[in-house]
Amino acid sequence: MSIPMDSQCLMCHLKRNLDLVRPLGTEAQTMAFARDMMRMYLAAPENVSSPWFNPQVAQLLQQHYGLSPDRLRPEKEASNRFILERMDTIRSRVGSAADPVLAGLQFAILGNYLDFAALQGQVSFSALEKMLDEALEMEIDRQVYDRLLSELAAGKRLLYLTDNAGEIGFDRIFAEELARAFPQLEITFCVRGGPTANDATREDAAAVGIPFRVIDNGNLVPGTQLDQLSREAQAALDAADVILAKGMANAETMLGCGYNVYYAFLVKCQRFVTRFGKPLFTPMLVRERS
Repeated sequence: MSIPMDSQCLMCHLKRNLDLVRPLGTEAQTMAFARDMMRMYLAAPENVSSPWFNPQVAQLLQQHYGLSPDRLRPEKEASNRFILERMDTIRSRVGSAADPVLAGLQFAILGNYLDFAALQGQVSFSALEKMLDEALEMEIDRQVYDRLLSELAAGKRLLYLTDNAGEIGFDRIFAEELARAFPQLEITFCVRGGPTANDATREDAAAVGIPFRVIDNGNLVPGTQLDQLSREAQAALDAADVILAKGMANAETMLGCGYNVYYAFLVKCQRFVTRFGKPLFTPMLVRERS
């Protein structure tokens, strides 16, 4: 299961990290870091996904450059502020839409743009501000969406696997609409087990006021690495009638898992362009069992 790293993905992963550290020291330091990255790749099991490497990369960044595993905390806090300042306006637009659940999903997928790790140096709050105006024009696979609605109507437990800080505020608005449309649903949010990239943690869930039960996945992989889940997260996964997984990392770590998962994300790398045959920044709603 998962989308294993291939040569294209490996080159992107290495380049992204070398671009990060090159301005932080000498060329000799960059090469020492690169050699350790290569050793990490060679020692890894076969067919692991790109997010699987993140805890080890964080250790190397700290070892070589003293970078904190929570180095993107300022960006995370700025992202949370961005959505909090606009939450009432977005909630009003969603609530007044012809289909508030669809509108909530459109904004939730748009929030996936707030990815300071995958979009290193490319995230712009001013650009996102403009995107908000066109959120309700977003095209989503209606067949998959209708199937999602049908399963939510019949289900009792929804597990919402989150992705980035800031984005989780958009997720809150969507989940509130789901709770109104399907009052029988018990909704649980699952965040990361600690600081990793700019992914949402319990701290971020509290910052944006998530009103549902919040658990964490018990590890530092920026995705849902099934063999590393906490008992609580595993139990929630097994008990869920429907699982909504936000972001590419959840798709990378879970695709092919067999659970009843709906993946919602923006295409943000060439690997996903190739796999799904869609241009960069295409909004995606994909059903696992399809």
